[in-house]
Amino acid sequence: MATNTGNGQSQEPISNLEYDFITVLHNKAEAVKAYDIYIKDAEEVGSQPCVELFQKLRQSDLEHAQEIRQHLQQVMQHGKM
Repeated sequence: MATNTGNGQSQEPISNLEYDFITVLHNKAEAVKAYDIYIKDAEEVGSQPCVELFQKLRQSDLEHAQEIRQHLQQVMQHGKM
């Protein structure tokens, strides 16, 4: 995504690493939104084991999203971890 001019300056608005974290964060956010639908579908058919699994997966993605946000903040402030 980013190209280097040779003097350490990037010609792109964000670094590859920032782009990567933003992309992963977006994917996690989309997954969380989808799990809400899946949970509702499982509730409608009365499948409590499926509800519980989707809730567990949703919670895991929420936790991952929080961790990704922390890393993204560090990368945006310092250029790396």
